[in-house]
Amino acid sequence: MSGAEPAPARARYWIERWDRQQEHYMPDREARFELIADVLTTLLERPDPLIIDLGAGPGTLSDRLLTRLPGARVVGVDADPLLLGLAEAAHGSPRFRTVFADLRVDGWFDALGLDHAPDAFVSTTALHWMNRTPLRALLEVCAKALPPGGLFVNGDHLYEGPAGPRLDALGRSLTARRAQRTGTAKAENWSAWWAAVEQAPELADLVRRRAGGFEHVVHDRPTAHDYVDFARAAGFAEAGTVWQYGDDRVVVGIR
Repeated sequence: MSGAEPAPARARYWIERWDRQQEHYMPDREARFELIADVLTTLLERPDPLIIDLGAGPGTLSDRLLTRLPGARVVGVDADPLLLGLAEAAHGSPRFRTVFADLRVDGWFDALGLDHAPDAFVSTTALHWMNRTPLRALLEVCAKALPPGGLFVNGDHLYEGPAGPRLDALGRSLTARRAQRTGTAKAENWSAWWAAVEQAPELADLVRRRAGGFEHVVHDRPTAHDYVDFARAAGFAEAGTVWQYGDDRVVVGIR
């Protein structure tokens, strides 16, 4: 990344607004972050793990993991320069860096420039923008890169698909009901946040660099079962869902 990032305080302001608009859709988002960190602290044996945050966005998961795992290093990879610019400005640390790369394109792993094998790949609310074929390829790359015991941990809106339309409708309803009870349904939504960003003078350079940004089009959405099946086929020894509320799940693969 290069160019004029906003001042750290302003970057943190926009990330705080990002967190609230994400809670509009995920009332248990902080619980999901906490659980992902619990998985890592429970299963990773080394005190200084190298963690790759897939679709890191503005670094909200990375930031929480750096706090929970004080010896960890995190590399955040994303295809949106604006979100990465916010992450760099707000979370600047020798233990955190960002890489601009599209996870749907071959070569993204080489672009990370790692000095040794990663210990875990993590993601939250990002991989649902991938179709089934590139997701399968992503999991194959992750499995190949990890040592035995390495982890893939993904928290996202994941669905049963054609095998469970009523269960999927129920999951969406449960999440919406919880958002109403907790008050997060009243938060700024995705479209409103982006509209405000585009009008913010301090973000003008990042908006220009984004130039429309990441293409959010999915025509062959993976199911929750695809994640597990693809992980096992890629070489993960174990894979399954370890947490769910409504349509929000955390899937774990253990190499």
